[in-house]
Amino acid sequence: MSNVTSTTLTIGCDLSDKFSVLFLLHGDGRTEHQRLRTNREALAKYFATLTDHAHVVIEVGPHSRWVAQLLSRLGHQVTVANPRRLKVISTSDSKDDWRDAELLARLGRADLSLLSPVTHRDDQAQSELSVLKSRDALVKTRTKLVNFVRSAVKTSGERLPTCSAASFHRRTGLLVPEALRPALDPIYAVLEALSVQIRELDRTIEGIAAKDPEIDVVTQIDGVGILTAVAFMRTVGDKHRFRRSRTVGAFLGLRPRRSQSGNDDPQLRITKAGDGFVRCLLVSAANYILGPFGKDTDLRRWGLRLAERGGKNARKRAKVAVARKLAVLMHRLWVTGEEYEPVRTERLAA
Repeated sequence: MSNVTSTTLTIGCDLSDKFSVLFLLHGDGRTEHQRLRTNREALAKYFATLTDHAHVVIEVGPHSRWVAQLLSRLGHQVTVANPRRLKVISTSDSKDDWRDAELLARLGRADLSLLSPVTHRDDQAQSELSVLKSRDALVKTRTKLVNFVRSAVKTSGERLPTCSAASFHRRTGLLVPEALRPALDPIYAVLEALSVQIRELDRTIEGIAAKDPEIDVVTQIDGVGILTAVAFMRTVGDKHRFRRSRTVGAFLGLRPRRSQSGNDDPQLRITKAGDGFVRCLLVSAANYILGPFGKDTDLRRWGLRLAERGGKNARKRAKVAVARKLAVLMHRLWVTGEEYEPVRTERLAA
């Protein structure tokens, strides 16, 4: 990121679905306001007319990715602000688009570190992550429909056998009471179509993993499959962006919040910053590692010791802690490319 000086034209841009508000802060202190339609044509036309390259500050949102790419191609410096650091905007007593744009500009002029700038992932990583998230949406939809069918059949005094969601439409289709068929047959047709599309996406994800040899390094860990590995690596993007692997846990929102004041330092929930999709996958992997089918590893032993410390929430805290440690381990293996040792402590103790 290039340096921003007091003579640089700084523009705070509050992006909305239909219109965006711009606050222009000139180097000599003069200010201007502009209101543009939020589309490529309007933004490109306006920013192309600026004689000087500007420093544009926008906030992360649905439009921030393509707007940042567009303005960067036009030669402007773009800072994408982390909304978690902009509570002064969301909690303002006099909040409106004009004030929000002004505040973005003045913070960008004062100190960029106040904005905790965010770097958007590249087009390929975004495309591949969209495949994973589309599959996740279809799986959740299928689960919701399966639960609805089971509930509907249960109200008639019948029960459907236990089976996987993928095989549900085949295993139970002929067991639906005749009186419920007009209501449930369309849902069974949708369930069948969903399963076909999910299998297609699974093959697409396998193709993505086959083209990336580094995926195999991360999937050495028991409980980490192709889906979790691809989602983790595409979300992180550049594996060298973190100087220490321990930072990855905080990046994905798995670090506990802190509210320390004087001698008071309460134990709080995790921050849940970053990508929630990847965080959920890591927690699911941690649940498998700690579960009855998890293999004996240092990570599993460590997690089980945490779970045994007592309290009704000990298991939940242990699961999140294992997810955080798992993210660190995945990043470390990714960076070094070394072979994973599931039970390293025994070799070191020997």
